[in-house]
Amino acid sequence: MKKSILLFSFIAISIFSFAQGDSTLSPSARFGLFPQAKFLLSDSVTFFSKDDLKKNKPAMMMVFNPDCEHCQHETTEITMNIEKFKGIQIVMSSMVTISEIKAFIEKYQLSKYDNITVGKDVGYFLPAYYQFHNLPFLAFYDKKHKLISEFSGSLPIEKVLKVFEK
Repeated sequence: MKKSILLFSFIAISIFSFAQGDSTLSPSARFGLFPQAKFLLSDSVTFFSKDDLKKNKPAMMMVFNPDCEHCQHETTEITMNIEKFKGIQIVMSSMVTISEIKAFIEKYQLSKYDNITVGKDVGYFLPAYYQFHNLPFLAFYDKKHKLISEFSGSLPIEKVLKVFEK
């Protein structure tokens, strides 16, 4: 009886220890879904969330800081090639103040693009969800809003667009 209890305990401990997920993966990589964060838009009243994404359209999340030169460059590249992003929803998020976000929107004239949404991550959800170390941070999602891949740092537009061709 003692042997069977000991054997059962050993098997149970072995199963539970191997059942643990890979804790080195970020939540975004483990779940593979567009984040459940809420983004306060520049009007300081309206929120944008995953539920507001257009169905059957791929999406790109860009986490940025208006003072980051790489973020500024990436934004310029996107706007200069906006016609290539027609079928892609672009959600840009930052943790800075709404006034700083408004200034960024105005500087790059982002409000004139229907497929670009810019907001503040009011819950500071994205750093923990993506566990990025550099900005801009880019996350790419397919038509069902499942994660395709992620990239931390500047990425040439050709490579950004290539992700969506797969």
